[in-house]
Amino acid sequence: MGMSVKGGGGGGRGRRGRHMPMSEINVTPMVDVMLVLLIIFMVAAPLLQVGIPVELPEAKGQEIPAPKQEPLAVTVKVNGDVFIGESQVPIDELAAKLKAIAKNGYDETIFVRGDKGVSYGIVMSVMGRINDGGFKKLSFVLDQEKGGT
Repeated sequence: MGMSVKGGGGGGRGRRGRHMPMSEINVTPMVDVMLVLLIIFMVAAPLLQVGIPVELPEAKGQEIPAPKQEPLAVTVKVNGDVFIGESQVPIDELAAKLKAIAKNGYDETIFVRGDKGVSYGIVMSVMGRINDGGFKKLSFVLDQEKGGT
């Protein structure tokens, strides 16, 4: 009627003194590791954004929804340097590099990040190069305007 375990006494040991294999999973170390990984990713995620530091202008406006994939960002620094992502690109090669990088072809939205100290003419020149390359969807990246007068 009952089940029996081979071997004599000895608290579950077999004849040769070996321990019986443990059939339960110890979940506590796995949970600890997962919590540490979660904290690491929560701290690291904001750092994975476009890394060229620029002082963006402020404006009021409606925020567009975040894209499903990482956006293609063109950054213009105050000294006129142009970057795609974090790679500096000569302005003459901008359209060709964007064509090579764009995953959706000409339907890709290009985000233009211009430092608020850069001249209007340089930003317009960059936008003209992007437009000449065949890209028609351009969006400006701005900081949300703070309240006040």
